[in-house]
Amino acid sequence: METILVTGPTGYIGGRLVPRLLSGGRRVRCLARHPERLAGRPWAGSVEIFKGDVYKDEGLAGALAGADAAYYLVHSMADVPGFADMEAVSAANFARAAAAAGCKRIIYLGGAGSDRSTLSPHLASRHRVGEILRSTGVPVTEFRAGMIVGSGSVSFEMIRYLVERLPVIPACSCLDSHSQPLAVRDALMYLAGCLDKPATANRVIEIGGSTCHRYRDLLKIYADIRGLRRWFVDLHHWNMGFCSAMIGLITPIPRVFAKPLMESLRCEVTCDTAAAAELFPEIRPLDYATAVKYALVRLSENAVETSWTAAYTPSYARAYSFEDREGMISHAHVLEVGAPAAAVYRVFTGLGGRRGWLYGQWLWYLKALQDRLVGGIGMRRGRRHPDVIHQGEALDSWRVERVIENRLLLLRAEMRLPGKGWLQFEAVPRGEAASTLRLTAYFEPHGLFGSLYWYALYPAHVLVFRGLALAIRRRAEAPFN
Repeated sequence: METILVTGPTGYIGGRLVPRLLSGGRRVRCLARHPERLAGRPWAGSVEIFKGDVYKDEGLAGALAGADAAYYLVHSMADVPGFADMEAVSAANFARAAAAAGCKRIIYLGGAGSDRSTLSPHLASRHRVGEILRSTGVPVTEFRAGMIVGSGSVSFEMIRYLVERLPVIPACSCLDSHSQPLAVRDALMYLAGCLDKPATANRVIEIGGSTCHRYRDLLKIYADIRGLRRWFVDLHHWNMGFCSAMIGLITPIPRVFAKPLMESLRCEVTCDTAAAAELFPEIRPLDYATAVKYALVRLSENAVETSWTAAYTPSYARAYSFEDREGMISHAHVLEVGAPAAAVYRVFTGLGGRRGWLYGQWLWYLKALQDRLVGGIGMRRGRRHPDVIHQGEALDSWRVERVIENRLLLLRAEMRLPGKGWLQFEAVPRGEAASTLRLTAYFEPHGLFGSLYWYALYPAHVLVFRGLALAIRRRAEAPFN
């Protein structure tokens, strides 16, 4: 049985490739800087996990020892100073370690674009990494792909959010460039399938979908599939900095990621897929429209296997987090509490009604008044019992959607909102006399107005929910001080 090493297993492609290699009967190893981020993956117990860092040259020898082939899926998505040098150092370290370990093959997923054209800094770095990996004599299969289309991919999410949120889309000149988007399922088939094809060694193989489009047409096709009417306004003089800043405001993609994506739009990234068709006759790449439909189905089923956001620190590990992704906005406050989880649970399940909301009560009344002025229910319903709460009951302007005894309370907003809202309280035990309180607000906006509504109230939400979390902690700890 072949032993295969996958670097970047916490990333978008790596996280999807590992289970496909396992299903193909391979023995799989993973090299990750943060192995704890693999906890909870369905396949985590079926692989060997090594802690290491290709840039620092840590853990490479052990992970590569005895490996028959290795996937190099380490990329810098962000526009940070010196990223190209960091990628070059990382690739050189990996290539030397692979040669020293006797690894028979390196498989690398790089970026499309002709070497003769003017490439963006990030695409040029991708090509340079391929050259460095080949420098030590280990056979390398380099796949060059353009935009990857799939649920959770950064390129697809950028298109989705722009079209969903903007009825009028500003179109800069870079949207006239062409792209050949590749469905993520096809990319994975190429990556996994090349292990059984010795002829793919020492080859640079361009892979792309079956259709080629201008970037503005990618937006139009998405809008047509979703049944949305969108208009484009040509603003050819907008600079790249302004466009990336706009994307950072409208979409969940930070500016540090948006800028390299926008720079890459200037490049013609069509592919010569003749070699791919010859070497992989069994793969018939999807067209862009079909790839979009598949991605939307995955989103509707809440079956997103991996997401570009995996590069972030998990929100449960931070005292405060804000996320806007996959159509859902959330922000959470996490506090350590010197009281058992059951005590914390009793406090947050006793909120509302005559007892009130413990913090900023006048703000809750103000929101209820605003809701009544637009025909909503306000806070007129109160609660059935001051201490006991059941699933399905009304609680002021909320509906109890889920209750887990001594652990969790999920409330769904029934006030009039430009979207759907939830408020979740969770008490996680930390021994007999301590726990962690996690208060998370969720909002699924309807269109651009829904997003503007939430962001306009963002400061008030931070104030109220942070204050509420602190008040719950004080009330829970009071009997134990």
